[in-house]
Amino acid sequence: MSIGIFDSGYGGLTILKEIRKRLPEYDYIYLGDNARAPYGSRSFDIVYDFTLQAVKELFARGCHLVILACNTASAKALRSIQQNDLPAIDPARRVLGVIRPTVEALPSMSKSGHIGLFGTPGTVASHSYDMELTKMNPEMTLTEQACPMWVPLVENNEASSPGADYFVKKYIDMLLEADPSIDTVVLGCTHYPILMPKIREHVPAEINVVAQGNLVAESLADYLRRHPEMECRCEKNASIQYLTTESPEKFDALASLFIGEKVISSRVNLPN
Repeated sequence: MSIGIFDSGYGGLTILKEIRKRLPEYDYIYLGDNARAPYGSRSFDIVYDFTLQAVKELFARGCHLVILACNTASAKALRSIQQNDLPAIDPARRVLGVIRPTVEALPSMSKSGHIGLFGTPGTVASHSYDMELTKMNPEMTLTEQACPMWVPLVENNEASSPGADYFVKKYIDMLLEADPSIDTVVLGCTHYPILMPKIREHVPAEINVVAQGNLVAESLADYLRRHPEMECRCEKNASIQYLTTESPEKFDALASLFIGEKVISSRVNLPN
């Protein structure tokens, strides 16, 4: 039984890369819904429908544990799937997201208690990070900044181009102007680590910039330790299978940039 990793496109590969570093022995299936990406500007209902279709596809392929390596899907679909769908599909299966592991790590990273978040318009509009942070650490303050141009920059292979500087600096300046006390910023989209060199150029050196990959990987390792009944279902052949709803040739070329190795994928059609 493989561990399923789902993202609306390529960004989840940055999560998968860190998970495989931390837990290389397990089998994984990565599914990217590239044909319908990006999810960031889509409605809650559409993101929920698309995400549930992907989860069911991974379940059908033998996954008992699925990670939504997508902030938008975690924000707009995870809770509904956990509460409303899993009991009917299979109460023994699990779907986890990337928001909670990120929020849990923030108190140890921030001295001022002022956190900044860069995210897609959908993630920011959901206020999922703010709600989770308020619930877990009500003394901390979160300021959110939507970055609608960052995903297109990454997916059009413009992350290191001179033109990227304008949009990277623009959103950073807007966030820090809204709260000058921020000492930690979260990259609340799994595409954004590809922009890390540009982000680091424009964020003051004393501010922490937090990518999610290693946090999610460590959280997954902890989850498997605490749930041996799930861990024993996960096969350990160190295998990886890539699925995409787009052209495999197109997916493979860009995916290789995200994960740092050659990718060979297969196309899948998600049923309604």
